[in-house]
Amino acid sequence: MLKNYIALLLILVSSLLSNAQLLQEKKTFTKQDTLRGSITPERAWWDLTYYHLDIAVQPDQKFISGKNTIQYTVLQPHQVLQIDLQNPMVITKVLQDGKALKVTHEGNAHFITLKSTQNRGNINTIEVYYEGHPREAKRAPWDGGFSWKKDKNGKHFIATSCQGLGASVWWPNKDHMYDEVDSMDISVSIPKGLMNVSNGKLKQIESNDKTITTHWTVKNPINNYGVNVNIGDYVNFSEVYKGEKGPLDLDYWVLSYNLEKAKIHFKDAPKMMKAFEHWFGPYPFYEDSFKLVEVPYLGMEHQSSVTYGNHYKQGYLGNDLSGTGWGLKFDFIIIHEAGHEWFANNITNKDIADMWIHEGFTSYSENLFLDYYYGKGASAEYVIGTRRNIQNDRPLIGVYNVNHEGSSDMYYKGANMLHTLRQLVDDDDKWRQILRGLNSEFYHETVTTEQIEDYLSKHTAMDLAPFFNQYLRSTKIPTFEYQLENGKLKFRYINIVDGFAMPIQVEIDKHSKWLFPNAKWQTKTIKSERIEVDKNFYVHTKEI
Repeated sequence: MLKNYIALLLILVSSLLSNAQLLQEKKTFTKQDTLRGSITPERAWWDLTYYHLDIAVQPDQKFISGKNTIQYTVLQPHQVLQIDLQNPMVITKVLQDGKALKVTHEGNAHFITLKSTQNRGNINTIEVYYEGHPREAKRAPWDGGFSWKKDKNGKHFIATSCQGLGASVWWPNKDHMYDEVDSMDISVSIPKGLMNVSNGKLKQIESNDKTITTHWTVKNPINNYGVNVNIGDYVNFSEVYKGEKGPLDLDYWVLSYNLEKAKIHFKDAPKMMKAFEHWFGPYPFYEDSFKLVEVPYLGMEHQSSVTYGNHYKQGYLGNDLSGTGWGLKFDFIIIHEAGHEWFANNITNKDIADMWIHEGFTSYSENLFLDYYYGKGASAEYVIGTRRNIQNDRPLIGVYNVNHEGSSDMYYKGANMLHTLRQLVDDDDKWRQILRGLNSEFYHETVTTEQIEDYLSKHTAMDLAPFFNQYLRSTKIPTFEYQLENGKLKFRYINIVDGFAMPIQVEIDKHSKWLFPNAKWQTKTIKSERIEVDKNFYVHTKEI
């Protein structure tokens, strides 16, 4: 009974992860989806350069108000600019050069008519004032918004999460992934006795009789859903990590009564940094530090302000998603969410349809962490074990231009695709340089799937188009079909896309051999009475 209970528990936990699809699956799309998910004419003509988000949060009323100062460069002359803010939040006024501007509202998209002529190359600014009761998160971080909670002492414990749903759920911005702001300041006023932690480094704290205002500054480009506010009875401890680019501040913000527990448990953070700098290259945001911030939900990859709610447990809420035991060697949230600093925050998808770039590589980072500390065998067991979470319900790539992500299989099917690619490269030093090269080539950039495919094809010196069509754009898992009789091995692939002909390793007489199957039957003479397909390749096998 205990064994069955544990198995059921793991299935439930795995289900939670597989539902980390931040929007519900949709088959039809509205104009609002297009306004949210496409590069509209009212977005395309201006390049975002700077935000100053300056807000007051009133926890007792669950109310926020303030403004976002938006600086941009004019790429082409145009007079109408799109800003996004979701109901029930409202824009109260928009100013440019001190003059009020006309705003036309169409659902969550707001079109601002500018009075001054927008000449190419000009750097201009608007101020967007807003207020309201932001959407309350129902099941953060998957169904996000503001989490208005209390800690065990009855003090306010508040956090934001908005991936997929969009940063415009709580602040006005250019809510599309393709254009990251170059730098940002975040000012948050809150009641005295609490602390706000946001992205970047703390620049100043102002206080008066009733409130404090924290001023945070972000010097690197940041994606919009990575911006966050975290408010609570926080205390801070820190250390300096000697990284590839020099001293790196590691800061930890936790609830006051969890301080001693966190000092022990957060030792996974510098271990993570050492492993991921080895595999992926230097941490991408030295100027902004690395932070772990305790929150009242599971966690999220907010840039330089990674949020943590795994209850100081190893694994995923104390469970191993791989079922191998290796998943209990690390705190899942620290390792996974911090891995996103390289894949999601450094390399960011232009369109959420390509969100597999974030989740596939980051899920793969979990087993690379194990590889660094426990060896290649342990890491392989772990990632192979995660295959039990794969549903093959729909492709990993979603529908473009309507804010629609692909299957939640982007996590562990994505990881197993990359693990399979490592076998094809068959040179771990080269594989490491490819991963590091990705983070160098696309440093602080937004990318498409095609760019990642082209890079990997070029640097592996392989035509990977059929490989990616198979694993990213199809729900089919290649099946290695074979027959072994009288010393003759007959083999082929079935359940494949056109052109799929991935080499594969098999064990024959305790020796590893490469085979080169395709859709047609091939025959090979062997002396063994049995073969075994290398489990590191994400394929099914079928003996006939």
